[in-house]
Amino acid sequence: MVADSLRWTTRDLEVMPDDGGWKRYEIVDGELYVTRAPHLRHQEAGGNLHFELVAWSRRTQLGKPFQTPGVIFTPYDAVISDLVWVSQERLAVGLDAAGHLTVAPELVVEILSPGTANEQRDKEIKLKLYSRHGVQDYWIVDWRLQTVEIYRRRDLQLQHISTLLSGDTLTTPLLPGFSVPVAQIFQ
Repeated sequence: MVADSLRWTTRDLEVMPDDGGWKRYEIVDGELYVTRAPHLRHQEAGGNLHFELVAWSRRTQLGKPFQTPGVIFTPYDAVISDLVWVSQERLAVGLDAAGHLTVAPELVVEILSPGTANEQRDKEIKLKLYSRHGVQDYWIVDWRLQTVEIYRRRDLQLQHISTLLSGDTLTTPLLPGFSVPVAQIFQ
């Protein structure tokens, strides 16, 4: 464990240079992660899934999805998830003055960017982070392989439930009646 004075915090993020959105700065357990703007296909998959979640949320009025929100779990854990869904109850109590989420979204979606470091961050580091902070469902979308890995909270942690392929349909008990063919996410 690094001494607290050497760990990155959300205060440090406030003084990062504005590069016009080309870089994304995240902190997990005091470690700084910097990534570039994602591939167009990455954004397309996220946009398609966001569209489906918006349509379901408008019908049910149970919550709202957001693309690339700031999620601040602690001063040492602040990320920009690709997509989240938050219930009305959590949304009512979980926003700071700057519009960042300060509560765990029920659903978090990360869309894989190419590269071993990116995959490790989403499949290991962020999986642990989201598990620690109470996320109920975590979906890892791979636009290159056209798959969706489903992790669901069981026994106080997120556990791998299944990997959906393009012929499968994405559903979750978290969002009753939500259903989308996996292939449609990648169209």
